[in-house]
Amino acid sequence: MMKEDDRASGIFESLSRELALACDAQGTVVWRDERAARILGIKPGQALKDLASHGSESKVEKLLVQAREEAVDGWELILQNNHKPATFAFRARPHEGGIALVGSLVPEDYGAALTQVSTTLGELSALHRETERQQHELKRRAEELARLNRELEESNRGVRSLHAALDEKAESLQRASEIKSRVVANVSHEFRTPLHSILGLSKVLLNPLNGSLAPEQEKQVQFIRGSAEALFELVNDLLDLSKVESGKTTLRHSRFVATDFISALRGMTRPLLPPDSTVALNFVEPQEPLELETDEAKLSQVVRNLISNALKFTESGSVTVTAARGPRDTVVFTVKDTGIGIAPENHERVFEEFIQVDSHLQRRVKGTGLGLPLARKLTELLGGTLTVQSRLEEGATFVITLPRVHPEVSEMTGLTQRSETLDPARAPVLVLEDDRQTLFLYEKYLARSGFQVLPVRSVEEARKVMQRVRPAAMVLDVMLEGETSWSFLAEMKNGEQTRDIPVLVVTVTDREQKARALGADEFWLKPVDELRLQKKLTAMARTGPVERVLIIDDDDVHRYLLKQLLKDTQFQLMEAASGRDGVRIAREHAPHLIFLDFVLPDITAFDVLDELKADPRTRDIPIILHTSHQLQEPERQRLARETSAILAKHTLSREVAITRIRDALSKAGLGNRDLREVNPRG
Repeated sequence: MMKEDDRASGIFESLSRELALACDAQGTVVWRDERAARILGIKPGQALKDLASHGSESKVEKLLVQAREEAVDGWELILQNNHKPATFAFRARPHEGGIALVGSLVPEDYGAALTQVSTTLGELSALHRETERQQHELKRRAEELARLNRELEESNRGVRSLHAALDEKAESLQRASEIKSRVVANVSHEFRTPLHSILGLSKVLLNPLNGSLAPEQEKQVQFIRGSAEALFELVNDLLDLSKVESGKTTLRHSRFVATDFISALRGMTRPLLPPDSTVALNFVEPQEPLELETDEAKLSQVVRNLISNALKFTESGSVTVTAARGPRDTVVFTVKDTGIGIAPENHERVFEEFIQVDSHLQRRVKGTGLGLPLARKLTELLGGTLTVQSRLEEGATFVITLPRVHPEVSEMTGLTQRSETLDPARAPVLVLEDDRQTLFLYEKYLARSGFQVLPVRSVEEARKVMQRVRPAAMVLDVMLEGETSWSFLAEMKNGEQTRDIPVLVVTVTDREQKARALGADEFWLKPVDELRLQKKLTAMARTGPVERVLIIDDDDVHRYLLKQLLKDTQFQLMEAASGRDGVRIAREHAPHLIFLDFVLPDITAFDVLDELKADPRTRDIPIILHTSHQLQEPERQRLARETSAILAKHTLSREVAITRIRDALSKAGLGNRDLREVNPRG
């Protein structure tokens, strides 16, 4: 039994990590227990620091010095354990002039953990230092950003102030330009009356039938007439130029062929050459048929101006006018002369108002300095460019490049094409206006308010559109080119089918009394303000999506026929091929009216009616029953109570369908209401 106890005690002792030893005051071991002898291999008379691992001797000495005076706990030493370094945690106390020590071997994993902790703490310390550095850097950058933001804000305030000043300056310049244009136009008109008188009287004086003048008197009257003609030319150029700059010049587009245009120019400009002229005026027609669609009169004015200018500065040689097809669907007209030419540095100056390049011919011909600026502005009005190629003493070539079809014509074609397909989400407005630019403005203004413009430029076109579409409102200009629309206004307001269509008359002459007498709902003088027009038409006509009509019929052919009957009307059509789909669509889209077939593949018409009447969302939707089925009297009586009308499919026509729809909507209270009230999306 004792042997078993001894064996167990030996096992526990071998597992123990505690050891004890005693040292004198100098640190020499005077006693050690068996575990100290076994673990450290230390003997009495051996110095404790001899067991210290290399580099830790000083730590052993410090422990001994401190332990001679006081108790020490948790002092870690690295000692040699079987010639291997091992970590011990020592407790020490002073004892009889020496030192008693008890140590505990620290496990290797704990040592590694301590090392790892030490390493991690070092890394954390380094990371903390780096974080602090980065925070300092971020703070510095934040301060820099704040400074930059302050500078940007100051710059923005400066830019806003500059923009405000520029806007004020631009507005001032615009007002000054408008005042200048009005003054020029008014003065030009005032000049024309006395000039006409001067020219007329001088012509009378020079006429031999009214009595002969003395040679000196005739010479003086000739001077008067010449000066008056020069002044009259200046006034005309000023007036034309002011019209172009103020945007009041109207374009009259027409189709014409380049060969006819050149022939007409030949006839108009031949009288510019005196009989004894040494300058030949040549016209070269294009070799291929070349059709243009632009303002022929203004193009003719530009080319005639260039021909007249070329003849003035060509003493001998020729002036040649050509026309040819240009790149990208353009036409190029050139006026080339063999005159005195223009220095390259003056190529742009000749297009400035009242600028005349000095030369011996310039002093002799006495031009106004407005011909070329006016020619360039008119060319730009036609969508083209006017340039010059010239050198001194080598003649000059003026080149006009303009679109074969004026951009306004192309836009008008697009506007007309867009109006041919009605948009069910927009209310159609018939606009009778002969000026294309005004039509473009109307489309731009009204498209933003949910209207679709139906443009027409004559009364005849308006009547054709009215046969196809019933507009929600009309905008009429009563003063058209070659006709008025007074009769059309009276026709619309006297017609039983059209008298309730609201009409807004917009024109340039104050004839409000006549317009009101013929039935116009509103009268305005041009120009029209966009916001005012939108508000007025919104008040006069129904805006937003038009009435939505749901067709419930399983027969594809009958659905197609009904859609054809209602084609080009203001109705937006939806369709369902079964009763259940019809009920679902009615609940989701809330149509204003339903066309219901009596015979359906899935459920009966009575079932559809019951489901629609049971749902508050669809209970009040008017229903028109259309069927080819022979109804029994009880069926007819019930359907008459629950539907707005019963129509036979084989007798249904466009007129009957539209009339029944309007009647049903009117009874339901939708006929004269603004559809925005009933359209949840409007």
